[in-house]
Amino acid sequence: MQHQMKSLKLITDDGFSVAATLFEPEVSCQKFLLINSATGVRQHVYYAFARYFAEQGFTVLTYDYRGVGLSKPDTLKGFKANMRQWGTLDFKAATTFMQKHYEQYSCFAIGHSVGGLIMGMNPDAVQFRRLVFFGAQKAYAAHLNFKIMMLGFMGFGVLQPVLSGLAGYFPAHWFGLGESLPAGAGRDWRTLIVHPQSTNKLLHKLPEHYSALLTQEVLVIRAEDDSWLTAKAVRRMMEETFPRMKPEYRLLKPEDSPQNQIGHINFFRSFNQNLWQQVLDYCS
Repeated sequence: MQHQMKSLKLITDDGFSVAATLFEPEVSCQKFLLINSATGVRQHVYYAFARYFAEQGFTVLTYDYRGVGLSKPDTLKGFKANMRQWGTLDFKAATTFMQKHYEQYSCFAIGHSVGGLIMGMNPDAVQFRRLVFFGAQKAYAAHLNFKIMMLGFMGFGVLQPVLSGLAGYFPAHWFGLGESLPAGAGRDWRTLIVHPQSTNKLLHKLPEHYSALLTQEVLVIRAEDDSWLTAKAVRRMMEETFPRMKPEYRLLKPEDSPQNQIGHINFFRSFNQNLWQQVLDYCS
């Protein structure tokens, strides 16, 4: 089935222009899929996945959070943006677009890593029929294996605030952690890693959050070869941050991938298209 791609600008409640891409099928099945990206991951990483769903009749929306990808200013130094704005303003702009243009559709959302956490920052998230979380967890470093725990506490606990203070932004690409980020987003990421309450701590920094309002069924996918993720951390997020949701847990192993790699990002790469049918089935 053919589809069209359209570049959009979503205007947030504070007037920021968020870059987005709409994938429209030639023949619609009256279903809408919204993709919330992981930290520092550009929307184009999800394009192959979005095309796959558009070919099945879904209308799909991807977007870049402020400070990332096509929503990045000319310089990150001094640019004011944080993860809480990603959820309360950028994600909200995406769901406002969804409500305005596709209110009669069955709506679904995928939250990749922090894209799952920010579901609790937007009251519109109650409107999704079902959710899919991939690589989302309560990311407190002590929940991780020893090597990653030490990297987390040293990298985010010590180096991150120093480097961000010197550079005026968080140079995440120096550590292979995706795109560099606004300093405020880096500070929020540090909260997720070094504070024992992790996701709950970040949500409680908001005047109001909505995680306890979400009661949907959610497919919670974890890759066995994702070194920054553990089953314990995933379950603690669902039990402590989204306690009323109805999770179905699924573990993917490297041998499930044609290239024996899934990790934290590669689930969405085109070489792992064989893994996407399970998400399509869940959203049917």
